[in-house]
Amino acid sequence: MSVNYERVWKALSDLAVELKKRGRPIQPHVVRNLRSAKTMIQILKADPSCVECVSRIEGYLEDVEFTLMLEAQELLGAEFVERWMKKLEEARKAPKAAEVEAVRFVPGAPRGMSWVRVQTSNETPIEIVRDVAEECGLSYKVQESDYVLVFGDKGRIESFLRKVAERVRGRLQKA
Repeated sequence: MSVNYERVWKALSDLAVELKKRGRPIQPHVVRNLRSAKTMIQILKADPSCVECVSRIEGYLEDVEFTLMLEAQELLGAEFVERWMKKLEEARKAPKAAEVEAVRFVPGAPRGMSWVRVQTSNETPIEIVRDVAEECGLSYKVQESDYVLVFGDKGRIESFLRKVAERVRGRLQKA
């Protein structure tokens, strides 16, 4: 059985929001790990053969879960933690349906072009994103918060994602 990482990520993100609403600040490493997990999930979607991505995703999500559950236990008690543990277990077991994401307006992306936002990190440095975008004949804009908006023809975007996944996998294997 494969884990639905997107649903697990969403559940952990929701838990972080819930704790923040109740006055508990979220530790910076938790936010970084959630962002890194999301990036690796996107790479895994583009290249399902990236087994290194799976271990990275699991590591990030486990760290986030551990930290948030400790915070929740301390702030809200065992019953609250138990409810969230059940939600996470359901998320892990949820089938991986082809979920349709809502198309949103993205400032900076020309109308009618396909686009993807890539969050740069230690695993996915901006240099790789820029180089591969240029190789694929795509345009890109560096945005706030370590994101790069890459846009162009849909086929080229798909090729871009595969190549980024290959390069990231190559970097992970060397590490």
